[in-house]
Amino acid sequence: MENSTLPFYFNLTMFVNIGHYRFMAFTFCVLLYSFIVSANLLLIVVISQYRTLHQPMYMFVALLSANALYGSTGFFPRFLMDLLSDAHLISHPACFTQIYVIYTYGCNELTILSVMAYDRYIAVCHPLHYHSKMTSKTVLMLSALAWIFPALLMAAVIFLSSQLPLCGNEIWKVFCANWNVVKLSCVSTTNNNILGMFLTITTAFFPLFYVLYTYLRIVIVCWKKSAEFKGKVLQSCLPHLVSFIIYSITGFCDISISRFKAEDVNPFIAVVLSLEFVVIPPVLNPLMYGLKLPDIRKYILGLLICDKRR
Repeated sequence: MENSTLPFYFNLTMFVNIGHYRFMAFTFCVLLYSFIVSANLLLIVVISQYRTLHQPMYMFVALLSANALYGSTGFFPRFLMDLLSDAHLISHPACFTQIYVIYTYGCNELTILSVMAYDRYIAVCHPLHYHSKMTSKTVLMLSALAWIFPALLMAAVIFLSSQLPLCGNEIWKVFCANWNVVKLSCVSTTNNNILGMFLTITTAFFPLFYVLYTYLRIVIVCWKKSAEFKGKVLQSCLPHLVSFIIYSITGFCDISISRFKAEDVNPFIAVVLSLEFVVIPPVLNPLMYGLKLPDIRKYILGLLICDKRR
């Protein structure tokens, strides 16, 4: 690549040359993206259509599905184009836009799961005060906060990164990532590191510790209750807990792989670990909530059966 292209394009270097298998990979990813869009849209439609599902827990599930659509749309269209292309160049504006969308998706996922943990904590530990605390106004405020805080924080992160003078253009990734761009800087990145640490603490560690705290309290409350009560709590809390664990593992894999050198990791394994973060949660969340929560499952089956009869 000529030096004149350095200020205008990044080169995504993690794409593995799979030859004729690229069309098979492309077809698989199209089907996967179609499933993500269909499953999450179905969940949103069912929750919005039936008034009995207009409860805080289900509204937060719909919010989680909306975030899955947002993050997947920020990743898959560009990724599908790159699968069929021999060159993987992306302009600076497009790269920073993708970083913003994917990173806000990641932060939103954690903040929404934290809000859902609060909802389950109030429902189990303070059931008599649940309706007075989880009002429509509270749900709306928590939902807005879960989206707005990461959006503002990531805007500041992207702004700082976009101002850095860069001494290279190769990003070892299949999508644009902020840390990989910052590593290309020709100057000190102290301010970026400080803001990045603040972002990590507020959107990763705080939610992690809060979810652990709420579930510890829930376990303590359930300890002396009846088996029937424990079963009901497990039924409502298990999908959320599984979603949080899956997201934490996939997020950890993505962060870990970015800290390794390219030559130290098998390219195929590196690609798989990078994709987990933007693929697995949007696929599994609608399955978890659609299959495990009886009310949602009942309405989904009813909706599908009605469509077949038509």
